[in-house]
Formats: sequence, structure tokens, C-alpha cells
Amino acid sequence: MYSPSMLRRFFCFNAAASSSSIAPSSSTTTITSKKKSLVFLGSPQVSATVLDALFNASAAPSSSFEVAAIVTQPPSRRDRGRKVMPSPVAQYALDRGFPSDLIFTPERAGEETFLSNLRALQPELCITAAYGNILPTKFLNIPPLGTVNIHPSLLPLYRGAAPVQRALQDGVKETGVSLAFTVRALDAGPVIARERVEVDDQIKAPDLLALLFSEGSKLLICKLPSIFDGSAKVNAEPQDDSKGLICPFFLVERAKCNLNPNTRASMISPEESWLSFDEEALILHNKVGQEPELNSNNHNILELKIITTRVGSNDKIRDNDVHDIAFIKDALVFPCGGCTDLEVLEVQLPGKKVTSAAAFWNGLRCQKLKTL
Repeated sequence: MYSPSMLRRFFCFNAAASSSSIAPSSSTTTITSKKKSLVFLGSPQVSATVLDALFNASAAPSSSFEVAAIVTQPPSRRDRGRKVMPSPVAQYALDRGFPSDLIFTPERAGEETFLSNLRALQPELCITAAYGNILPTKFLNIPPLGTVNIHPSLLPLYRGAAPVQRALQDGVKETGVSLAFTVRALDAGPVIARERVEVDDQIKAPDLLALLFSEGSKLLICKLPSIFDGSAKVNAEPQDDSKGLICPFFLVERAKCNLNPNTRASMISPEESWLSFDEEALILHNKVGQEPELNSNNHNILELKIITTRVGSNDKIRDNDVHDIAFIKDALVFPCGGCTDLEVLEVQLPGKKVTSAAAFWNGLRCQKLKTL
């Protein structure tokens, strides 16, 4: 039994193992096996894609490894009911029947209790995929084969916490996913392999993120044999730091941002989430999912999250003020800088579901909208 303080700092889930699962039971994981021991670290839903690939690969008759433990973020309050729920990775592992006592959720990866339990498992290799916690040197020294991270960018481009959002903001036509050894410097370890992905003009950040982690899962399974036999470390490509400089991050009034793709992918700040319609439509199109302020004709300020957009064809007829928002065919037409138009197809009001531009416009009941 864990003490109350232990439960607070080192929470393990209790759930019955599913008889139909391919995941190992607690009894089988304690038996000495010739298979190499692997520990997986991840938290959000995209990480569960990687864990699924590892479970399936480890169950193959020819597999040389087993998933010995899972490390994920502690339970948190989510959804409308604000219930305390395990991370998506933890929930997925439990649903697969993975032993609850081998799902570790330390608040920090440097906690001695957690590190002691990890050492006891004697993992050969650790795999991280959007874990969301800094790994200290004491952790990195535990697995003899090292720690390998799946990062959703073509390293050294877009190092940091928001690589997909930054790539879309910059309007890149190509991005990708990288397998790299983890070192103390941020996303700066030697690269094992990369997979390139074309960026569709209409793709949104969550969809692109899911695609990259799906491709990253396939790349990982393909490269695991070379990681386990040590050849991947020998052949890994050192990153060119001159192309991955962590440059100072800056904000300009009303969230105008000009980041070079070779800089660190800083997290999106609250101030930066607001759109400025002084910018051209193409730039704003690359920032879909962020929030502009609108001014209705009764002087109310309206916060509106833009979900889906396309760049206008510039053949729309504008009436009245250049700040007026019009509805033409199936889209809200926002006047932008450089005499361009941004056509908005889906929006979301605070606390409401995503709705079409037509439904939103009909709900205004003849009120006019202006950009601020």
C-alpha cells in the first residue's frame, strides 16, 4: 500500500486487466525474459497512437522487446464535468489491460521515488512522445540505449513546444517528423531518421499533429531494430545548431508575429492568439483556430474563435466601411490588409459548439459586425 504522500506524488491507477488485451499481465512482466525492456512516456491522445504501435509490435512473435512500464502526466480535471481523469495515454493503456501498477504518473520526472522505481525495471530504452515533462540527467542516465523522442518537425527546424502551430503560421508547404536521441538541450539530440509530409492548405493543427505522430509511430517501429542493436546511435546525424538557433521570442501589438522557421517553436501565448486584420488574408489563414475581437453595431465586443477559413478570391463587392464583415454565399468575409479577404466557413462562440458561418450569421438577426 502506498502512503497518502506517496499517492499524491506517485499515483498508480487501479483497474482490472482485460482478458482480451494483448498487453502483459503483472505476473508475466516480473518473470525474467529475453526480451528487451522498453519504457514509454507520453500523455495526450496523439501519444496513444505511438503506444498502440508499440503494443502491437511487441506482441508479434518475432518481437525482441516488451513495454515494461508507461510514464504519463498525473490525472487532471477535464471535460465539462471537471472530473479528475487519467491522461489519454493512461486511459488507453488501462483499456488495453496494461497493469495499473506499471503506469507511473509523477508530477516531475526527477522525483527520487519515481526514479527508484524506474531503475528497478532496468529499462534498455525509453521512448517519449509528447510526454510534457522535462527529463533530468538522472533520468537520461538510466536506460543504457538512451531515450528516443518523436518530435513533430524536421529537426533542427521548429524545436520546442509548438512546432506544428508555428509551421502552419509560417505557411510551410512541407514539414515532417523526426526521431532523435534526447539530450539536456531542447530537441537538440542526434537525429536517427526523418519522415517528410506535405502540408495541405486546409489542414488544421490538430489534424496535422495526429498525422505526424501516426507517421512517427511507423518510423519508430521501422527503426527500433537498429536502435536496439546500437547502430542507430552510431549513425545518428548531429543537428546543425546554426539552423536551429533558439532566437528571442517577441510580440508586437495585437499579436503580429514574424518568426523565422529556424527559431525555437515557442508556446502560443494568450496575447498572440488574437488576430489582427491589418495583416493579409493568407497570413491569417495560417493562424486558424485563434480568436479575433469583433464589434457589433450595438457596441458589444464579441469574441469569436475562427475554425475553418480559406483565402478570398478578391472579387467580392464590399459595401460601406472597410471594417464591415459581410456574408457572401457560404462564408463570412473579413476585410484584411493589402486589400485581401479572409473567408470564414466555421466559427465558435465561447462555451458553444462549432457552427457554420451561415448559422452564425442567421443568429445575428440583422446586426452588423465590424473588425476592431
